[in-house]
Amino acid sequence: MPDLASFDLSSLLPFVAVGFAAQVVDGALGMAFGVISNTMLLWIGVPPAAASAGVHTVETFTTAISGISHTLHRNVNWQLFMRLVIPGVVGGVLGAYVLSNIDASIAKPFILAYLAAIGLYLLWRAWRYPPQAREPSVVEPLGFIGGFLDAAGGGGWGAVVTSNLLFQGASPRTTIGTVNTAEFFLTATISITFITQLGWRAFTIATVGLLIGGVVAAPFGAMLAKRVRPKRLLLMVGTVLTITSLFGLYRAVF
Repeated sequence: MPDLASFDLSSLLPFVAVGFAAQVVDGALGMAFGVISNTMLLWIGVPPAAASAGVHTVETFTTAISGISHTLHRNVNWQLFMRLVIPGVVGGVLGAYVLSNIDASIAKPFILAYLAAIGLYLLWRAWRYPPQAREPSVVEPLGFIGGFLDAAGGGGWGAVVTSNLLFQGASPRTTIGTVNTAEFFLTATISITFITQLGWRAFTIATVGLLIGGVVAAPFGAMLAKRVRPKRLLLMVGTVLTITSLFGLYRAVF
């Protein structure tokens, strides 16, 4: 647990700002909180397992508020939600166990390269919008893979699941809302798994700052997802996914 008596406010504010910005992006586009926050924690020297545990602990709170907000704005497809949440939780538990006990980083460059390619495809689709909307056919395996990679890689549920559902032609607004709402159950389960494996080492000053900023920002993303036009949502999702994936690939390779 962090020593709350030993820090000043100036050391907390940068993490609050990052948590706020990352959650606004995540709530509106269905991705990026874990990637942005985990990258920042790794940058300052937090071990990978502890960084992932801390980010998922924060996301347990932010996704709960974000999910409620998306539900109130009617951004959730409940049939799709049920198909995602159970395999996502199973994959998340397995991924958290693997990261806590085995080095799974060897596959990360390949995953990031794949996500960058998906991001470029979504940009192309946004340019040619409107596409023919259709119900996604590959959902349960996607939920399992997304949950596993999210826990093992310290983030990526939204990047993997949202982008691939959009790739299959799903509606941007309900896809983002559904993936965000399902993420609460995933992050809660992953956090519990990490705590059983690592104890309370994940709770740092950085975690507290991310939590404050993320909770404050959580209601705003759902409002943006409801009001922004689908073409623009696709464009923003593709841009964020491409930039974060290429940056992560650069760091993983070099």
